[in-house]
Amino acid sequence: MPELPEVEALAGMLAERAVGREIARVLPVAVSVLKTYDPPLTALEGRTVTAAGRHGKFLDLATDGPDGPHLVVHLAKAGWLRWRDGLPEAPPRPGRGPLALRLLLAGPERSGFDLTEAGTRKGLAVYSVRDPREVPGIARLGPDPLDETFTLEAFAGLLHGVRHRIKGVLRDQSVIAGIGNAYSDEILHAARMSPYRLASDLTEEEIAAVYEAIGATLRSAVERSRGLAAGDLKAEKRSGMRVHGRTGEPCPVCGDTVREVSFRDTSLQYCPTCQTGGRPLADRRMSRLLK
Repeated sequence: MPELPEVEALAGMLAERAVGREIARVLPVAVSVLKTYDPPLTALEGRTVTAAGRHGKFLDLATDGPDGPHLVVHLAKAGWLRWRDGLPEAPPRPGRGPLALRLLLAGPERSGFDLTEAGTRKGLAVYSVRDPREVPGIARLGPDPLDETFTLEAFAGLLHGVRHRIKGVLRDQSVIAGIGNAYSDEILHAARMSPYRLASDLTEEEIAAVYEAIGATLRSAVERSRGLAAGDLKAEKRSGMRVHGRTGEPCPVCGDTVREVSFRDTSLQYCPTCQTGGRPLADRRMSRLLK
């Protein structure tokens, strides 16, 4: 799933390539991705893109209309944005392919982007709204961890009295915006923290360690992703991971074997030596494979 650093990079790419240009056509291919109908997507056509930004893991393309509209996109688990030059003149046809929506900018170069989604479990969501806060997922977002108001004191306040595992707290978009499964693994590894620790049980020193790891991990990932083409972002994300997606490989810090805990729809990765005092976390499906 694209998380804060990748969405930040996509927003930067759109700011560079789309801002100041007029939207010629917005062509939905998979109607199921459309979550709003007022204003219609056609209200974006003829508008000039004025800004491209991010709210957590949501992309936001603003236009010069008196009430927006904004084109807001959540890429979900398997969605992606692909910039293209020389888009075909014929409109795309609905079908079984991954293409969900095409946005064409005015101009002879026929440039724009495709929104695609792989797999059969669809979660890609597109909104046309007058204000991004009309999107329920944006309205519920917690603070952005890269915002200057996200201080150590603010983070400690978010954790106070929360009797949930720190891994889940980091992924909860209503607590902190933009962190998902992959970067929460990386943050907890950097903080030398078990993903099973209860947030309410963390000491001041442990809270500070997690806070510092959030900033360092996300800013490093954003910097590595800056300026990359959209097609290169996924590979860059994978290459920067120390534990996430590296089950069975040696930890780059201590050399212990990276282990995994599997759930029905997801999994987490961690290093026992760095994070759990050398003790593997219980996992019926995976632990026996790593002995």
